[in-house]
Amino acid sequence: MRALVTGGAGYIGSNLVDDLLSRDYEVVVLDDFSLGKRENVIHNLPNPSFRLLEGSITDPAIVSRAMEGCGLVFHLAARVGTKYIVDDPLRGILVNVNGTETVLKEAYRRKIRVLLASTSEIYGKSEAIPFREDGDRLLGSTSVARWSYSTAKALDEHMALAYSREGLHVSIVRYFNSYGPRVDPIGYGSVIAKFITQALTGKPLTVHGNGSQTRCFTFVKDTVEGTIVAATTPQALGEVFNIGCKRESSLSNLASLVRAITGSSSPITNIAYSEVFGPHFEDTPRRVPDVEKTRRVLGFEARVPLEEGLRLTVDWMRSRMTASPAGTA
Repeated sequence: MRALVTGGAGYIGSNLVDDLLSRDYEVVVLDDFSLGKRENVIHNLPNPSFRLLEGSITDPAIVSRAMEGCGLVFHLAARVGTKYIVDDPLRGILVNVNGTETVLKEAYRRKIRVLLASTSEIYGKSEAIPFREDGDRLLGSTSVARWSYSTAKALDEHMALAYSREGLHVSIVRYFNSYGPRVDPIGYGSVIAKFITQALTGKPLTVHGNGSQTRCFTFVKDTVEGTIVAATTPQALGEVFNIGCKRESSLSNLASLVRAITGSSSPITNIAYSEVFGPHFEDTPRRVPDVEKTRRVLGFEARVPLEEGLRLTVDWMRSRMTASPAGTA
């Protein structure tokens, strides 16, 4: 089968591409490289089963061209990363909503199955822990730019489910804090990438707020596996699934774990959100997935322990820093 991966030069997308190629898929990548990196996919260029197209998901012509001959679309392209969203919310909204509309419309026209990558940000500030896929959403004021990402991705999901009612074969996955090789300190997986970079360069590990906020960090191998299963399981059509690890870790504990694994003597310091994101910012205190539906319908469960995943990520980032002429990642 030929599969299109939008955003295939990004962190999760490029890992997904490698996995699909190992399964003998033909893979087309569409990426505008605003966030994705050529270095993430350049090793695949000699592979005759791989094709790279540069362009935006908001361009109907290039999206149509990318889907030619495809039987499956993994739609991962999006503006992601808290810093990017807070600094330029308009671009995030337009790309995430208009781009998804373009992809879904073309896939519907061609009758191609779609996997829509969404986010745990959907749940907002909900206190109904763990988060169920059918649970209520709780967001802050529209004056807080951070919530524009959650709102845009929710609209993406609404569109996908509406197209499903019209006959499009589509499934949705919500990622919970994926991390691993190719993470970007200011993009997806930023907190782990940032902590590791700081630890390896001897800088203080900066924890936003008081560090008590918790996340469930999911190694990219598990993220990719859950994505493929959701995209290919018949029972997943028209459904939404949490793809995440159940283990809950505070950011303070995460920083300590990173420091221990790297052998760093860097101090751990706290920094106010306002110093990083400005005065109008809100964070979610806890983010924990309910994975019962994912286990029951998809037969999938995240398995890589946090310590093992962190060691693999540290090894990758350390090798990158060693290879860099400037000695930085």
